[in-house]
Amino acid sequence: MRALTVLPGQAGSLEVAEVPDPDPGEEDLLVEGLAMGICGTDREIAAGRYGWASPGRDRLVIGHESLGRVRRAPQGSGFSEGDYVVGVVRRPDPVPCGACARGKFDMCRNGRYTERGIRELDGYGSQLWRVDPAYAVRLDPNLAETGVLMEPASVVAKAWDEIERIGARSWFEPRSVLVTGAGPIGLLAALLGVERGLDVHVLDRVTGGPKPRLVRELGATYHDEDVAGLAGKLRPDIVIEATGAAPVVLAAMTATGPYGIVCLTGVSSAGRRLSFDTGAANREIVLENDVVFGSVNANFHHYRLAADALAKAPAGWLSGLVSRRVPLRDFPGAFERRDDDVKVVLTLGETR
Repeated sequence: MRALTVLPGQAGSLEVAEVPDPDPGEEDLLVEGLAMGICGTDREIAAGRYGWASPGRDRLVIGHESLGRVRRAPQGSGFSEGDYVVGVVRRPDPVPCGACARGKFDMCRNGRYTERGIRELDGYGSQLWRVDPAYAVRLDPNLAETGVLMEPASVVAKAWDEIERIGARSWFEPRSVLVTGAGPIGLLAALLGVERGLDVHVLDRVTGGPKPRLVRELGATYHDEDVAGLAGKLRPDIVIEATGAAPVVLAAMTATGPYGIVCLTGVSSAGRRLSFDTGAANREIVLENDVVFGSVNANFHHYRLAADALAKAPAGWLSGLVSRRVPLRDFPGAFERRDDDVKVVLTLGETR
């Protein structure tokens, strides 16, 4: 079979290679790979800045945003041939830590977890893959074309789940949310906010292309102004930061109304230094009982929440998130950045 592989740490080593078909155990699902989504992590791995191959292996099959169709399902697995599925990315560490031992492997305390397509486990960027049924999620058949959005949706579902858990420390009935960034994470965060009946505002710097349209089609409001000025007018109850841009992150931290919650989902690059009034920020956060927290990855519970959220979403809107579908043989094009891209998907189905 063919798979998209890389030599971790070596830029320019990304290639489609012939690799052995998976040899699933008796309890594993054998899955036909249909598509993988491309995100910033994949681009970092391709650039040699990230990623680890399995022990004893030189190359890593990449791809953590998956979509597949079950080809073989063991009896009693809960799956059937033809089911559309995605695979969970992270696996708990072997010790395990207390979080991993309780199924919260997204919150691993000792860093010994592994991740499909990223860290010491081959990913889903191949024409066949196997997965333990305990780490597979069945999709609504209506998501046959857009189920590849499940992994980023799981990250957003976790963020919303944690926001609601934090809000439950006291009375909390939020009315408004500001999402900074209209990439896949930001748009999916907006979707889940709309599904919760909130007044959703999305901020991004672009003024044209698909992003403003996708926001408006949700019934949300799109903005392209300065985040601090916008936040001063809105004073939202919740901010979900999805850019990772340092000035936006700092502005977001003090952008809410009293007793507000800020969730940081974007990952910033190190090395940029900015002037920041730490005292003023601390004063506002403390005196208003605000919360600022970071969230990344997801466990099985969050994947289920994401599957439910996507199943309720307008099918046409979800399709609009996929800017381009690139066949496996033309994989370099999937890693090119284009101004009008939202989500680029690599299709895996061709045989040559």
